[in-house]
Amino acid sequence: MNLAETHLGQQVLQRVVGMVMRNPEENLPRMAGWVADHAPLESHREIARKVQRFLADKDGNWYRLGMRLLTETGPVVRERTAVNFFLNCSLLGIPRQREAEKRLGVKVPWAILMDPTEKCNLRCTGCWAGDYQLRHELSLETMDRICREAGELGINFFVISGGEPMVRQDDLLELARRHPEQMFHIYTNGTLITREFARRAAERGNMVFALSIEGLEETTDARRGKGVFRKVLDAMDTLRSEGLIYGFSATYTRKNTEEVASDAFIDLMVDRGAAFGWYFTYIPIGRDVDLELMATPEQRAYMFDRIREFRRTKPIFLVDFWNDGEAAVGCIAGGRKYFHINAAGEVEPCAFAHYATCNIHDVSLAEALQNPLFKAYQRRQPFSENLRRPCPIIDHPQMLRDMVWESGAHPTQLTADETVDQFAAKLAGYASEWGALADRIWEEEHGKEPVLAGLDGRGRTGH
Repeated sequence: MNLAETHLGQQVLQRVVGMVMRNPEENLPRMAGWVADHAPLESHREIARKVQRFLADKDGNWYRLGMRLLTETGPVVRERTAVNFFLNCSLLGIPRQREAEKRLGVKVPWAILMDPTEKCNLRCTGCWAGDYQLRHELSLETMDRICREAGELGINFFVISGGEPMVRQDDLLELARRHPEQMFHIYTNGTLITREFARRAAERGNMVFALSIEGLEETTDARRGKGVFRKVLDAMDTLRSEGLIYGFSATYTRKNTEEVASDAFIDLMVDRGAAFGWYFTYIPIGRDVDLELMATPEQRAYMFDRIREFRRTKPIFLVDFWNDGEAAVGCIAGGRKYFHINAAGEVEPCAFAHYATCNIHDVSLAEALQNPLFKAYQRRQPFSENLRRPCPIIDHPQMLRDMVWESGAHPTQLTADETVDQFAAKLAGYASEWGALADRIWEEEHGKEPVLAGLDGRGRTGH
């Protein structure tokens, strides 16, 4: 039995991490060396070896990012984040998830996305959540139960979205207080963040923030409303002043891809203290659905190249949830790595797949993970051997159609004004265009043409 598997060992590890965070420049290399030698999972040992390499390159962008995080965050935030993220969510949590998988016979994800509310103080064009009913909320007691049941399965990372979750900021603070061993990553438009809230969040230490932004001022205000860009920057300043960790969330469309992929935008985010950035490509669901807003296949490929360059040069951690399919080995939804509980309690495969077969108010979390829609996802993942085409919504819409029909899932949007067959049909053209370009890119990079999952030998069913 290794140290991490015992209760005493867990307490020792927490004390060690706390000590490292109190003097990170001196002690972090030692901690990385210990994890590289003793972590129970090879994936964790490899990450530790990468950290060692980054720490050795004191002129590198990753070293600069790490030192900025370690010196600019408050002491409670720094220690709580390190203990929760690296120990509870990963080093200790993942082995517990694997044990739970053996008991349940299905995947146990690393993270859960849940929406405290559908309400929002903005009305952004093309909002993915804009066609929910705008009245449902998860009670504090329900969210508390989800967190407790998740902890029993080894899941300690929660992504909080909406609606605008800061509408429920007192409940979020209480949830973070009740579950100090878990991390809460909050997506917010930033307009409701106050200094008092930031102070209280810093006292908890286990809340991290992603602020939504569409690029520079004119572009952000065009989609989100006049004055929102300045409010987002003010919110970043407020979070920074309290020593909290935060980053940005950007949706790239046909109108703003080049802007959010520009040096000017990334440099602004770094200057404002953003530690990370999450990129989402526009998905035509929710409010004001418009296929013409989707980034072109060429823009999607351009974004991949730009983020790859930024990772080499900029002191900020960036992820593109569609283009990073290779790193994630395909789609992470449907309970494989994460899933979504909306404000009505509907258990969805992801934030963008608005279909469900069960509601968290009627089942336990363990039962929810065994629902037929998730099983349909997991039987097909990855949806393609070309991992630049990971998504069953925009890359393989016929697979989303098949999974919905196979599982008997129902739509969860307010206005289900099209069938899943119609939804899949309208995305077939985009999927085919991106598929052709992505296959060429894959063949150039990997020296072979991908073999796609499907019925006709090349997997282009429905294309």
